[in-house]
Amino acid sequence: MLDKLAMYWQYPFVRYALIVGVLIALCSSLFGVTLVLKRFSFIGDGLSHVAFGVMTIATVLNLSNEMLLVLPGTILCAVLLLRTGSHTKIKGDAAVAMISVGALAFGYLIMNVFSTSSNLSGDVCSTLFGSTSILTLTPREVALSVVLSIAVVIIFVLFYNKIFAVTFDEDFAKATGTKADRYNLLIAVVVAVIIVLAMNLVGSLLISALVIFPALSAMRLFRSFRSVTICSAALSVACAASGIVLSILAGTPVGSTIVAVDVLAFVICCIVGRFAGGARS
Repeated sequence: MLDKLAMYWQYPFVRYALIVGVLIALCSSLFGVTLVLKRFSFIGDGLSHVAFGVMTIATVLNLSNEMLLVLPGTILCAVLLLRTGSHTKIKGDAAVAMISVGALAFGYLIMNVFSTSSNLSGDVCSTLFGSTSILTLTPREVALSVVLSIAVVIIFVLFYNKIFAVTFDEDFAKATGTKADRYNLLIAVVVAVIIVLAMNLVGSLLISALVIFPALSAMRLFRSFRSVTICSAALSVACAASGIVLSILAGTPVGSTIVAVDVLAFVICCIVGRFAGGARS
């Protein structure tokens, strides 16, 4: 097994997959804790469906660089989703469900009406569940993922205290002068960036798993925000790397394998947390 893994490591596409997978997992876990605690974890699923819809439009327009349309479109919908959920009668999960289902339906409809591909089912399956091969990542996509991932980590570190404040007590944060709406908007925009980055790896239907499972797993073991965030990041990176390695050795789809490892880690954390009683640090 080690010899086989060493042989695959010589190929650039394997290194590309590991680099992108680890970076996306790290970014997803950092903001995943905030989304779970704010009870807005379903936003990952909603924005992933939006990204699917925008991607189909980019494909129909024959844009050589789909990211130029997908990233701004998803960010715009993240802002609209935040505004819709906060300032109208359509609240939280209802707003997410409305935008999510609408984008997914229109995206699939557009692909059927305007698609010129001879393998429409394969294209849809690849977009929704991730590529069945890790050969799809190009040096340009890897470079873009590295740059955006570094930006996400820097934003989280710089605004850690503000993110912590709006996560646990938004009303108190506003009372102390913190512009909570501005930081909520920042979180929504960053999550949209993470969603777009993750689509090539795990597909639009599995992205929310990268956001939710590491955070929930860490919460089974720790209680403080800092400890949960650190544990979530470590678990997410480990699961992503393990999932990619297992997919290489077993020949399974990358995205599904990573999510399966995340689910297994969650089960293990639940068992350990139940017997250990959870750490308090």
